[in-house]
Amino acid sequence: MQTITVEELKQRMDKGEKIHLIDVREPHEYEEYNIGAKLIPLGQIQTMQVDEIENLKEEELIIHCRSGKRSAMACQILETIGFLNTKNLEGGMLDWQEKIDK
Repeated sequence: MQTITVEELKQRMDKGEKIHLIDVREPHEYEEYNIGAKLIPLGQIQTMQVDEIENLKEEELIIHCRSGKRSAMACQILETIGFLNTKNLEGGMLDWQEKIDK
């Protein structure tokens, strides 16, 4: 698993890059604040319910949560089932809100 900072992600988003961004928080967290990622709660990943991203196994997936812990776990699980390029967003939405959405 690689990592990416919120600043690096924001730069790439601002350039208009096509990014596969996955949010592994719970639906209520997503409703409160999100940056447009696809919501796939960690529990779904833990039970291998990843059909909607199955076709992205060779693509870069940037995965985030609130602080970076759940997304790190999600990256590890996805890698064990064949996803080749997962990146954990360091600091998660806490960092994003502090450094990007000031």
